[in-house]
Amino acid sequence: MPRRRSDRPGDPLALILKALAFSAHKHRDQRRKDPQASPYINHPIGLANVLRNEGGIRDEAVICAALLHDTVEDTETTPEELQREFGLRICRIVLEVTDDQRLPKQERKRLQIEHAPHLSRRAKLVKLADKICNLRDVANSPPARWDLERRRQYFEWAKQVVDGLRGVHARLERTFDEVYSQRPHP
Repeated sequence: MPRRRSDRPGDPLALILKALAFSAHKHRDQRRKDPQASPYINHPIGLANVLRNEGGIRDEAVICAALLHDTVEDTETTPEELQREFGLRICRIVLEVTDDQRLPKQERKRLQIEHAPHLSRRAKLVKLADKICNLRDVANSPPARWDLERRRQYFEWAKQVVDGLRGVHARLERTFDEVYSQRPHP
């Protein structure tokens, strides 16, 4: 297979903007579950922001994977399409953090905990940013139908996932711990 433009060294900003545009197009009709029904694209943008502006991550493959992290899981995007557009490296990171939607929800959650320690460094960074953003959302603007107990359970599960990621990035782990400390209490 010939190398794609995104497989060669080039302008990292161009690749990041391509990933942003691709993700925005794929998620264009999706909304978050918060009371405001926020545009879904805000979530991947939030991950990229956390990684770059809170974690100091400059690796364009990580930023692109953050922007694309839910495309295979939540849209009609195929791994082949992702690889064709962004190369094998970014595709692999996205696939590492993608849940198998054919499995029941509780099994997917269990597997996230089980697989977390075995992810690549780059995938761990994306997963960590995802959990930071999700906890912030659950704390500040939870899904409309989530009661206090469900929010509390989500915080505890996210902590179990992040505990398996520990050692990848101290500053982002501290950020997670700060957000986790604001968990809802019964």
